Amino acid sequence: MPNYDVHVLSGIVSYPAVVVLAGLLSPTLHFGLTPTALILGYALYVLGSDLPDMDHPNALIHRGTKPIVSVSVGGAVYLWVIRYLHLGAEWLNQGAAWAVGAVGAFIAWFGFTAVMPRHRGVVHSLFFAAIYGFLAFLLAGYGLGMRFGEALYSGFAAFSGYTLHLTLDGSLKLV
Repeated sequence: MPNYDVHVLSGIVSYPAVVVLAGLLSPTLHFGLTPTALILGYALYVLGSDLPDMDHPNALIHRGTKPIVSVSVGGAVYLWVIRYLHLGAEWLNQGAAWAVGAVGAFIAWFGFTAVMPRHRGVVHSLFFAAIYGFLAFLLAGYGLGMRFGEALYSGFAAFSGYTLHLTLDGSLKLV
């Protein structure tokens, strides 16, 4: 199976083919091939070219994703808790809310690996490629406020990068 370098470098060098394919499909799918969408698409494509390996605890993408998930959970817990704390001084509320958030982040750190399916399981599937593409579409359209065609292209690029990884692994399965 290819390693991290092969997956990521394959994503870096094969992206122009995805841009050409999107250009060919654009009259039907109405992709918004703006410079911003193409740059975001490049990032999502290259990330997707190694993302399926997040189910392997020793993979770089797993080790990189784990702290991001932990900090995100900790921040979300902080935002939820801070609304309900009234301990007196504002600094005390902030400190207490972050302490609870840190506990959430700590739990998420271990939970991330615990809930991850076995390596080359469901995460190595076209189903998860579609989920990644859909999340990229939502991020671009609703999170970044991009136009529909730009968001659609971002989702397509993400799906394509993820599918590249599966192809390189020789594992194109539905689920």
